[in-house]
Amino acid sequence: MRQYKILVITVLTLIWGLVGILQAQTTPKRPNILLVVSDDLGWTDLGSFGGEIKTPNLDALAKRGMQFTNFYVSVSCSPTRSMLLTGTDNHIAGLGNMEELITENQKGKPGYEGHLNNRVTSLAEVMKNNGYHTYMAGKWHLGSQPEYFPHARGFEKSFSMLYGGASYWSDMSGLLAGQEIAAYSLNGKALSKLPKDFYATRSYADFLMESIRENKGDGKPFLAYLAFTAPHDPLHVPDPWLSKYRGQYDEGYEVLKAKRTKAAKRKGVVSKDAPEAKRFHKLKAWDTLSKKEQARSSREMEIYSGVVENMDYHYGRVINFLKDIGEYENTIIIFLSDNGSNPWSSIDYPGNSTSKWFSEFDNSLENLGQPGSHFAYGLGWGSAGSGPLQLFKMTVGEGGIRSPMLIAGPGIKSSQQMKAFSYVWDVMPTILDLTGIQAPQKAKGKSIETMRGKSFKGLLDGSKKRIYAEDEFIGGEMRNGKWMRQGDYKAVSVGKPYGSEKWQLFNVVTDPAETHDLAKEQTKKLKLLQSAWRQYAEETGVVLSK
Repeated sequence: MRQYKILVITVLTLIWGLVGILQAQTTPKRPNILLVVSDDLGWTDLGSFGGEIKTPNLDALAKRGMQFTNFYVSVSCSPTRSMLLTGTDNHIAGLGNMEELITENQKGKPGYEGHLNNRVTSLAEVMKNNGYHTYMAGKWHLGSQPEYFPHARGFEKSFSMLYGGASYWSDMSGLLAGQEIAAYSLNGKALSKLPKDFYATRSYADFLMESIRENKGDGKPFLAYLAFTAPHDPLHVPDPWLSKYRGQYDEGYEVLKAKRTKAAKRKGVVSKDAPEAKRFHKLKAWDTLSKKEQARSSREMEIYSGVVENMDYHYGRVINFLKDIGEYENTIIIFLSDNGSNPWSSIDYPGNSTSKWFSEFDNSLENLGQPGSHFAYGLGWGSAGSGPLQLFKMTVGEGGIRSPMLIAGPGIKSSQQMKAFSYVWDVMPTILDLTGIQAPQKAKGKSIETMRGKSFKGLLDGSKKRIYAEDEFIGGEMRNGKWMRQGDYKAVSVGKPYGSEKWQLFNVVTDPAETHDLAKEQTKKLKLLQSAWRQYAEETGVVLSK
């Protein structure tokens, strides 16, 4: 009798084991997510968008998956990142303005906390609560106090630079006067120093790979957020990238913009019939610069290109790592920039031009890009980086708020260009949709704001041609720049000093360079979009700068 019972138990154990194996084989494995964000990348910096900079790894991502050519973000860093990680508008999430630029009349107003507030829950918090590991490396810029660190918003492992910009080296030098020493955190603890061999782009990639490796094999998928500071200034890069582009930009920024425009048309990211962007009226013509000025300017662009290629290289290391550990095929990879190319020089940052701290940097031609230098490439190359688009970062022109976006992985069509409009707040709903996670209505026992974004999963698998109907309105605001999109049309008011704040109207599908103002020809359309913008501003709590 006893032997019979042992036999029954053994058989049942084998049966349940077999059932478990069959269930494991039939239950789809949830995909990993690798979310990669570059900082101040120009719309045509990547080869797949018409750039001459060598970006083979990101170009391979474009070929493997889907290339979004009509993807919008905000005009600057933290507003975009707040929408990316919450699925709602930046004025709701707490970054109605960057913390460093909040004006007196905005202080204390809802949505202008300068950090992710408690009205929203983060992507990391949601995915962590649904069985995902959550890792982050790189730029945070969503709160610099411990209670707002990445660790406090759902990232179980994080190594982050908390400000808008900083040296790429271990000296922790900041971006602007008032933030002379950059702030960093490691797993929720503030850091007072960095490793001597720290180089931002490489070190962030290393940390992310180490975090994934530590938990490999435990059966849980991961969300890995790799937020490069590259190619944000101050521009620093080691050899061989420091010297790779010598002599390639001696013809100047106007020639580069024309070349990239031609290449972008050839690659189909804009129409072959699209008008070319006009030279920005505040930009000096290249041939009016002295030989010395030209030499310095071209050297700055050489170094910038090295920073971009170096970023592509380290992104490629992460991809090779995922292949080595057998996770590549089950990882959805998303790449985007937080805004367009940067028109500022380093002295344009608040307080830098009169700062003793800033005057002590060695910005000699020979030292550019190396430790002790502090420079940005300026208006000319910022304009060139937009290629066929008009304007750049800090503006609501197409060159400021269109971002290159690439996505590839299981279930996503390959070698596709996606021309349907989408917005940065759509990324979180899409990730939740792709991973089968329900968007929460509450967090920490309190009701939270409903996400305004939509999943674009249907675009990825080919079941939908668009996610926003032709009559839907999508708009935004930042630093008094206003825009509202409906179908092919965009009403736009570019804020000072880059625009007059006068409302204009463009068909940005046929005219992405915004050369032909339709305001007088289609007054009803403009008024409709202006009215929609006012409604948006009321709904989201926009407080214009004074």
